[in-house]
Parts: sequence; C-alpha cells; structure tokens
Amino acid sequence: MYNDEHNLYHYTYRKDGSETDVHPAPQAAPEQDHNNGPQQPVQEMKPVKKNRIGMKLTAMALCCALLGGAVGGGIVWGVGNHSGETSVNVSGRTVSQVSLKTVDGQTEMSDAEIYAANVNSVVSINVTGTSGYNFFGQPVQSASSGSGFVLTSDGYIVTNYHVVKDAQTVKVTMYNGDEYDAQYVGGDEDYDIAVIKIEATGLPAVTLGNSEELNVGDHVLAIGNPLGDLTFSMSGGMVSSVNRTINVDGTPFNMIQTDASINPGNSGGPLLNSYGEVVGIVSAKYSSYGTSGESVEGLGFAIPINDVISMIQDIMTNGYVSNKAYLGATVGTLTAQMAQQYRYDISEGAFVYSVEDGSPAAQAGLQLGDVITAIDGTEIASMDDLMAAKKGYAAGDTSELTVYRQGETITLSLTWGATPADQQTASQEQAEQDTTQNGGGYTNPYDLFEYFFG
Repeated sequence: MYNDEHNLYHYTYRKDGSETDVHPAPQAAPEQDHNNGPQQPVQEMKPVKKNRIGMKLTAMALCCALLGGAVGGGIVWGVGNHSGETSVNVSGRTVSQVSLKTVDGQTEMSDAEIYAANVNSVVSINVTGTSGYNFFGQPVQSASSGSGFVLTSDGYIVTNYHVVKDAQTVKVTMYNGDEYDAQYVGGDEDYDIAVIKIEATGLPAVTLGNSEELNVGDHVLAIGNPLGDLTFSMSGGMVSSVNRTINVDGTPFNMIQTDASINPGNSGGPLLNSYGEVVGIVSAKYSSYGTSGESVEGLGFAIPINDVISMIQDIMTNGYVSNKAYLGATVGTLTAQMAQQYRYDISEGAFVYSVEDGSPAAQAGLQLGDVITAIDGTEIASMDDLMAAKKGYAAGDTSELTVYRQGETITLSLTWGATPADQQTASQEQAEQDTTQNGGGYTNPYDLFEYFFG
C-alpha cells in the first residue's frame, strides 16, 4: 500500500497502512524569498496507476503451473516413495462375463460369444501315414494335423479330404482334452471334403447357415489349429469375395475368399458368420508368394457349405458321393499344337480321347476326337472348365453339349450318370488330372491314326 506521501513509490505490507519509522522524514525545504526573484512553480507528483488485471492473470497462471507441478510430483512420489514402498495402480474395473448363448440363427453375437458357442464343437485332428519309401525300400512315416467340426451329436465330423488322405491313423482331440480314435467314413477329392466318425454321444454339434446369403464385407470368424500347435485359435476378418474360382493343383474350386488369418492346420475347420452359424469349410490358403514372386498376405479360402452339404450327407450314408455327375469319357485340354496337328479350326476346348462303352458319354453320341466347347451355353476352353461345370450337376441331370466334330459344330443331349460304387473317385480324378498336365490322355495310338488318316 502506498501511504508515504513523501515517497510515492514506497510500498507497505501492513494491512492498516501504517509503517515503522525506518527512514527519517525529509527536512522541510527552506522558504523561498518571494522578494528575490520570480517564484518557480511547484510540480505535484501523482502516484502511477498500474494494470492490476494483468498482474492478477499472471499470478493465476503461475499458481496453476505450480499446482500442476505439485500434482505430477505427487503422483511420482506416490508410485516411487509412498510410505517408502513401490506401488502400482491397478484398475478396479469389473470384468464382464461372456454368456454362453445358443446359436439360433436369429441373434447376432459378439466374437467372444461366437467362440464360446462353437469352440466345443471344433476338433483338432492328428494323422499318421506313410509318404513314400526311402533308399532302402522302407516306408517313410509322416505326421500331419488339421481341424474339423462336429456335425452330429453321435460323432460324425467334417474335415477336408487332404487332411485325412492316405492316413493310417486318425486321432481327434476335443476342446476339453478328450481324445478319440476316428474312423474314415469317406470323402471326395474333387470337392476336398471328408467325413470321419468317433464313438461318442451327446457331443455339441454346430449349426449350419446359408452361405448364399453372404455378402462382401460381412464379418466372419475361423476357429482351428494353425500350425498344428496353436490349438483352438480364432481369427477374424471379412468376406473379401464370394463365388471366387481358384485352381488348387489343377482342380478348380468355388470358394469364399476372406482376409481372416488362415494357416496350415486350419484346414477343415469352420468358417462362422456373425450369428455363429457355419457357412464354410476352411480349405486352402495361397502360398506366401504369388505367381509373380510378390509377397501375398490376407488371402484365405473356404468351401461354401451350401455347395457340399448334400454330398456330406451322401458320404455319411454311402461312404462316397453316390450322385456325383459322371461322364464316362477320358478328356483333356485341347492345345494349339494339337489343333495344328489335327488341322482343327478351333484351338480351345475339352478334347475327347476315349469313350467308355455304355457310358453316359457314349449314349449321348460323343466320339473320339470330338471337342466339347460348351455345356448349357457355358464356354468350355479347357479340362478345368469342364471339371468346374460338371460340379454343378448331379446324376440324372441333363445338359446340352456343344461339340466340334470334323469341322462342324453340333449339339448333343447328355444325361449325367452316377459314379460307379466300385470306382474310386480319387483315382478317376487323378487320371483326368494327368490328362490335363500331359496335354492329353492315354489312348490307343492306332485309334487316333485311324480317326484322322484312315
């Protein structure tokens, strides 16, 4: 407080404005003689007013800074020196419990709820077999693993054909640790599906959905055993494409494409929608490198369940796909070299090498040297196209074949037959695959000579 009228800039800290007499009062100036010249004007000094609002704001900012520093220091002190002991703050949040829901096809569930509802229906499959012979002619033992899921409560389990192909022993492990020896019921290499059976009852079975209702962008989950060791793992992603045709070792497959993480060991496991329903069978994943050498990630595939459920039921009843469409002819891809050699006007199609007597192909009128160029209007440019088209038919279905024969295009009516019970599907498909790889199948060379030059 400014209270000294002689020292306008002196400040006192006393509340009442009083001040101790520290400095002696200045002596009074001598009176001027008014008679000795002009009198000098006396200038009155006024106290300078200061901007107190700015000072208050500055003081407030300093207080806040000090307070913040004190709080931060207190936290550090609490962690490092509270009561002389180190302490760590732990959240007291109550963890929500995952409720076990029943898959009813009407209720969308969280990922955790889908896992809880289905993990007990997923199985780990471990197989042993032989993979050829060593230098001394002794069989080489092999072991592999995959996944599967319980289709019925009495022990029927669905997996991929390549998981259990040529297996000598098949062992199934449930999520609760129970182990069972499984028997191979049957399968189909062309569709990469297989059914195995364990002796058990009261097993939790999956609920099948409708794969045709999937849309690009839908959320999907995969449960399986990646690498064979990371059992009962779940990965998630979206549907990247539906009805994606890919070629696996020369065999065309219609697939659901997803970016869910899928690795070796996941094969045979279920692909689940957001309702917890099985909409696909995880079957294949592209290798880590693409055809051009680039790195490939986020590409996983699953067989649409609608494409194979009737075949799975057929395998459960008969041990094989009894109504699988059967042509009864040896065919292969027509190449440009073959077309030039045989002087054909076309360079693409499925070339007929031989026809079985009494087969559906023979009854339709197919002959050696014919080239199938279309089935019901669908273009056939190779053996792969024919195999893919054949998958859309069952025994008893009829089709119109467009055939090139001796420079002319004709149409034939074909009624697809059923694969004979005593004929191994795998052997038949392997023979057809060898035809594709070699550019043609085996037939009597004399028959070809007679056909073209006789």
